[in-house]
Amino acid sequence: MATAQVDYGLDAPGIVKDMFVRGGWFLAFGFALWFMNHSDFPGPAMSLLTALGLVGLGFVAVGAVMVWSSRTAKPKLRDEILDAAQINGDEKILDAGCGRGLLLIGAAKKLKSGRATGIDIWDARDLKDNSSEATRENAKLEGVADKVRVESGDVRKLVYPEANFDVVVSNLVVHNLPGADERAQAIRELYRVLKPGGRLAMYDILKTREYAKVLESCGAQNVTLGSMRWLWLVPGWMLTAKK
Repeated sequence: MATAQVDYGLDAPGIVKDMFVRGGWFLAFGFALWFMNHSDFPGPAMSLLTALGLVGLGFVAVGAVMVWSSRTAKPKLRDEILDAAQINGDEKILDAGCGRGLLLIGAAKKLKSGRATGIDIWDARDLKDNSSEATRENAKLEGVADKVRVESGDVRKLVYPEANFDVVVSNLVVHNLPGADERAQAIRELYRVLKPGGRLAMYDILKTREYAKVLESCGAQNVTLGSMRWLWLVPGWMLTAKK
């Protein structure tokens, strides 16, 4: 019987698959044209193979970088977020958009008497095989099932009362919301559920500077954007703040 293993999923699986499929088609088409024409037109055939091959390899490279970002870079990013959150071990923590539990379970491992809650809408387009069952299974395999609570929830309308959590963390979630107003609403909700003195630590792509301005308008203290990085080949920033 195969032993179950922890799996935190692949981000944007549809895009990753598309990159590899496109790369494969360009490479296959290039080799097909070269095979049919290299005897009679060796120069043009090789030029076509080179051009199409470079395009194909470009798509494959993008797919490979995205896989690396999910499998290798994201766990390291998780550790940076948790370090920025300055978890002591007795806090109530919310992971907004927990997915299959990478950040949630990492936070739970730092707890002694506290508890970590993870919420998500479980959209498999954003994370491969995303489900609450997979998150609970990962928590069980990691030995922290008794420290985590997994619930369905939308970051735009949190069900928790004001000033309920000591720490709020989030990773690659808010940018998925379709409009600036909805993203701002989500950030205001994350800030609302923080206790006075509570800490917010998150990473996101493209729109993170928007979130910093929203937090400042809410009265957040020590709003800080980290340096830009290019995981998933998209610009992103770490954002921290205090209530």
